[in-house]
Amino acid sequence: QVQLVESGGGLVQTGGSLRLSCAASGHTFSSLAMGWFRQAPGKEREFVATINWSGYSRYYSVSVSGRFTISRDNAKNTMYLQMNSLKPEDTAVYYCAASPEDVTTRVTDYHYWGQGTQVTVSS
Repeated sequence: QVQLVESGGGLVQTGGSLRLSCAASGHTFSSLAMGWFRQAPGKEREFVATINWSGYSRYYSVSVSGRFTISRDNAKNTMYLQMNSLKPEDTAVYYCAASPEDVTTRVTDYHYWGQGTQVTVSS
């Protein structure tokens, strides 16, 4: 019912910036809470950031707070993650996800997932 496609990943040096995008289709984008998660090799998928349908409520993991900014443009059916001051610890596959619930950090609350985009930060 919902299709999500991430883009914008790549290779950057420590301290650099990237902006990830997540394009949605197949559903009313503005009715969904959205989130970003990431997964490093051999690690569990972890919460990064989430934003509610209106864009007024946003939450971040402690590890990215102050460096990353989540936003959405409902007219364009697109969500963004601006990543600044990147660190090697940020290296992971980043996934966008959609939830019919309100903003949440719980992986199990997200029913739709994109294919992921690789972010690599060199030291």
